[in-house]
Amino acid sequence: MLQFELLATDSSSHARRGTLTLNHGQVQTPIFMPVGTYGTVKGVMPRSLEEMGAQIILGNTFHLWMRPGLDVMGGFGGLHGFEQWHKPILTDSGGFQVWSLGDMRKITEEGVHFASPVNGDKLFMSPEVSMQIQTVLNSDIVMQLDECTPYETKGHITTEDEARRSMEMSIRWARRSKAEFERLGNPNALFGIVQGGMFEHLREESLQQLLELDFPGYAVGGVSVGEPKDEMRRIMAHTPHRLPRHKPRYLMGVGTPEDLVEGVACGVDMFDCVMPTRNARNGTVFTRYGDLKLRNARHKSDHQPLDATCTCHACAGTSGVAWADGGRGGFSRAYLHHLDRCGEMLGPMLTTIHNLHYYLNLMREIRAALDAGRFGEFRQRFASDRARGV
Repeated sequence: MLQFELLATDSSSHARRGTLTLNHGQVQTPIFMPVGTYGTVKGVMPRSLEEMGAQIILGNTFHLWMRPGLDVMGGFGGLHGFEQWHKPILTDSGGFQVWSLGDMRKITEEGVHFASPVNGDKLFMSPEVSMQIQTVLNSDIVMQLDECTPYETKGHITTEDEARRSMEMSIRWARRSKAEFERLGNPNALFGIVQGGMFEHLREESLQQLLELDFPGYAVGGVSVGEPKDEMRRIMAHTPHRLPRHKPRYLMGVGTPEDLVEGVACGVDMFDCVMPTRNARNGTVFTRYGDLKLRNARHKSDHQPLDATCTCHACAGTSGVAWADGGRGGFSRAYLHHLDRCGEMLGPMLTTIHNLHYYLNLMREIRAALDAGRFGEFRQRFASDRARGV
């Protein structure tokens, strides 16, 4: 089941505000979806995700197929029961992970033959297999199997002909994905994925052919795969607003806070990216006033919180009061710098909580601005604040 209600639009851009209803609940859009590759958002309890405002999270079809496997997943009725997350879940198709295997895989019209990165077993992923796995996972949003068109391979930038061949195979795989999804009687929603590399006319061809299949929602794939930022922004500006107005639009694997705000301006409803969690584990945190590198020696004796305007547990403690308002229940930059230097697991747990809270709060502020008809003002203020620096 999927229903999408468009609530508001912005007159100065393609930004929009909506409500997405899925089998496991409602999602207010625009939304950022935390990534839980192996059935967990690393270092964060499900309860903490709910408290910080996560409405939908991701699971990874490829990795969950490898471990723990479909027998285990089926025994729990799917991913929700296994990881104890009872709100919506989106699962990717496994296409990106197969693409990232490089020389360990061979792509044919039928699907992808590859060696398991876990134990070396010879395996096969096809549109049909991907649909079967995702049906067992019982994810609210299922993604078609596509071929992720690379920007370059071993120094060779993908040509238009190569991008076309890849895009056209993804279209054929979209048809097969839909046929298998329907054969299985999957009660959830299947999204098609627009491909075409860095070529706008290929993106439009892909989009038009996918529209004929009438998916409940559409994604833009094949970005954030190594291309320069200006190339990614060019495709982001071109494609999302051309997708159906009455269906949800998902930009896959993007990105920085700036990417999210500009993506919303381009008409995107849904985002995911490993950046807030991965960067947190590497000592980089996002704040209202720019990015902060916790490993820098200047933070050794710094009494400030990560972000004085933030109400996450790392910044404001259990009080929920930011330091700027007089609360001092959170943790200092000096303490978090110390935890990182010592390799203490509490360090990346707290920075992950902060980064996800920042991303989810950013989306809350975007939704509020759209509700108030002030997205243009918000966009300018956001850019000014981020440029100020920490």
